[in-house]
Amino acid sequence: MKNASGWNDVRRTLSNWGFLLAKSSSAQKRHRQSEERRLRNKSAKSAVRTSAKKFVALAHKKDVSGADAALQEMIKKIDTAAGKGIIKRNAAARKKSRMQRLYNTLKAQ
Repeated sequence: MKNASGWNDVRRTLSNWGFLLAKSSSAQKRHRQSEERRLRNKSAKSAVRTSAKKFVALAHKKDVSGADAALQEMIKKIDTAAGKGIIKRNAAARKKSRMQRLYNTLKAQ
């Protein structure tokens, strides 16, 4: 367990108290898969939040062209995440609607 990858393999199968969570090999594989999916989903959710923050910052600066590009990027990331089931369809629609409303008020000014 001296190298980092060896420790990560052990850490994934241990609970907070130090005993094995998964007993069988299939349960250990399932645990590894769920951990990989959790990290992938976390990354996608973070990307959606980051793009939303960028858009809101540009909107508050009243930068219409930058906000338009940021809105398109954010919508693309939200649709991708919703299509993969990382965020729910209604949550994606709600977020897109709110951001589009903010963009429309910015454009109207």
